[in-house]
Amino acid sequence: MEELKKALQEAYPDIDFDKEKNLYDDGIIDSVDVVTIISKLEETFDISVTMEYIQPPYFQSVETMWEMVEELM
Repeated sequence: MEELKKALQEAYPDIDFDKEKNLYDDGIIDSVDVVTIISKLEETFDISVTMEYIQPPYFQSVETMWEMVEELM
């Protein structure tokens, strides 16, 4: 998960990913950010994020994103 946090911090240095637990619902990230994050995830972890995972619950926190990555690896 540390590699995920590092990739997210590089893309979004103003967001405290350790603290935030409702990134999407609170409007901290939006659908454009989700596309950017998906690209980062696919590049960093050599995975393909399928349509079933492109939903807000998977992008609420670093923990939910990590769960998705683990499922796709």
